Amino acid sequence: MLLLVSACAAGPQPAEAPSPAASTRETSAPAATSSAAPAGDVMTSDNVKFVANLPRTAPLNGKDDINTDLAFQGDYAYEGNFGGFTIYDISDPTRPRIVSQVACPAQQNDVSVYGDLLILSVDEPRAGEECDSGDGSREWEGLRIFDISDKKSPEYVGAVRTDCGSHTHTMVPAGETLYVYVSSPGPEPESKTCPPPHELIQIVEIPTKSPKSAKIVAKPDIFPERQHSDLASGCHDITAYPEKKLAAAACFGDGVLLDISDPVKPKVLQQITDTENFQIWHSATFNNDATKVVFSDELGGGGQATCDRNTPATKGADAVYDIVNGKLERRGYFKIPREQQANENCVAHNGSLIPVPGKDVMVQAWYQGGVSIWDFTDSAHPKEIGYFERGPFPGGDIAGSWSAYYYNGYIYSSDIREGLDVLRIDDPLTDPAKQVKMDDFNVQTQKSY
Repeated sequence: MLLLVSACAAGPQPAEAPSPAASTRETSAPAATSSAAPAGDVMTSDNVKFVANLPRTAPLNGKDDINTDLAFQGDYAYEGNFGGFTIYDISDPTRPRIVSQVACPAQQNDVSVYGDLLILSVDEPRAGEECDSGDGSREWEGLRIFDISDKKSPEYVGAVRTDCGSHTHTMVPAGETLYVYVSSPGPEPESKTCPPPHELIQIVEIPTKSPKSAKIVAKPDIFPERQHSDLASGCHDITAYPEKKLAAAACFGDGVLLDISDPVKPKVLQQITDTENFQIWHSATFNNDATKVVFSDELGGGGQATCDRNTPATKGADAVYDIVNGKLERRGYFKIPREQQANENCVAHNGSLIPVPGKDVMVQAWYQGGVSIWDFTDSAHPKEIGYFERGPFPGGDIAGSWSAYYYNGYIYSSDIREGLDVLRIDDPLTDPAKQVKMDDFNVQTQKSY
């Protein structure tokens, strides 16, 4: 249970550093500047170029303030952090700059954006829903909602308490209503916020014109007779593809294909297990035409060195499944080919498609394994085509790339310790992606290109 709860937590909880904002609207825009030289020793493939780095800055640069997930909208990138979140101006990707930072401590603070709303996942019991609530009696966890119409001064507008908190969340837009699938581990019998029983998904309804009235509208238990009761109930991550009316859920011990024609009543199309090769079903990515799903295995919960010669190539890796007649069929595995050192935590983590028409190409974070670009057009024989990585982080702390996503010609990597990295790949295979313009990008809510 401890392993599952810590999956992706990647370190200690953000206790008292930095102190919570005196006001939930307190922000800062430090005069940080990007660098064209990455921190530490780096290696790259010939087709990958390091473009810029913007390091963590106060108030989100304490030892426990690790960077987490990313979202994009127009000329802005949004980065979660155990201490809060940051808004970047990326209108010039070679010189990203901080627009504002909000101190709002909580584990994990995974972030997504929709219109003028920003949503944070809180997977840590706190004393209350607001940013300055502290950990106190530890009786609240769930989703926090902000108004980001003023990028320089985001405003807290409300929250929704969810059982067992929110490890990650997934948006399914429906007109003026935004449905949010909440994924969380649990239950924990002695917990005030995560008592049994715990349905696998909670669905929050957010009226976009009245986000303060957000509420839970459904708690579907997508497979009540769970096959693997030795693993904690709950899902780690769900990727929705609303155009295809499909979702793929990584539910710790299982991978699940869902019909989301009715977003409030998801239906299981298939449930798959692989106890031989998968420890923690971590995340899922559809290819563009939704004929494939890549499931990742976060062996060791993100804190172990699994990219070594002692760990099989099918563990801590990606499994590529084709969808044939509506059913998932496994075709192959991918794992980075570069062996990492014993003090480098490394395992498959968050990634996204690179929008190459007619091809299936991903960029993906591997913690201290760095950033990998790989081609799974041939499902049975995926291969790496480019990479970026730093050397071991000093002191043995957990480190490396948490999320690596492609957005409008560049790769953005949220590095746990080093800040925001910007990379570029120049390769005949991926160059067509530079012609694809995205208005926004939340990786758990796929759109076709």
